[in-house]
Amino acid sequence: MARVTKLADGIWRVPTVGKNAINSFAIQDSDGSIVLIDAGLKGAKPKLVAGLKEIGKTPSDVKMILATHAHGDHVGAAQKMHDIGAGPLHAHEDDASFIREGKMPPWDQSQMLARIFKFAVKKIPASSVGGTFVDNEVIDVAGGIRVVHTPGHSPGHSSFLLEKSGILITGDALFNLFDRISYSFALACSNYKMSRETALRLGDADYEIAAFTHGGEITENARDTVRKFLKMRSDG
Repeated sequence: MARVTKLADGIWRVPTVGKNAINSFAIQDSDGSIVLIDAGLKGAKPKLVAGLKEIGKTPSDVKMILATHAHGDHVGAAQKMHDIGAGPLHAHEDDASFIREGKMPPWDQSQMLARIFKFAVKKIPASSVGGTFVDNEVIDVAGGIRVVHTPGHSPGHSSFLLEKSGILITGDALFNLFDRISYSFALACSNYKMSRETALRLGDADYEIAAFTHGGEITENARDTVRKFLKMRSDG
């Protein structure tokens, strides 16, 4: 059973692995429908359905699924959710083809382990893609969800800023596993150097809560905490 965490009115974190090892997010629109951000691993459907049930919703209430990026732990159950009534998946235009084809985005060839793992992990669960978005686009749901393109983890990796609620969803641009902020793992990036550079955009955004697809949320002094991490790591 998923145990959802309420981040603000109409916004919940839905864990699909462990307490917060892999998270999706449910956002309620003014008409009561739900926007789901990310769909976990291939086997995440029961956790997602359970999480929706906790907030009084069903898959048919999900009007769309927004993907932070084309990795199997973020779009794994998207097609399964769509098959039981959820709306279409939307992704950044630079990641959409990987999701449609079920193909893993390229690995960073400057990383030795990535050069090895590219032979072991070539596929992700394929899903239809109902729409695409681009940087700085405001998706007209739930008071407006602004796309912050933060490529490097994948070509189309995107973070999402819920401006009305003051919540930033970092995707894998930053992790907060064990309540410790870090960059995404070099092993899993298409371009690790770029992923660190584009993460700096998250220090420029305006928000009160930072929520992570890997790790627990920061609810106090979130922007200052993220900025401090980014400054410390970029200066170092």
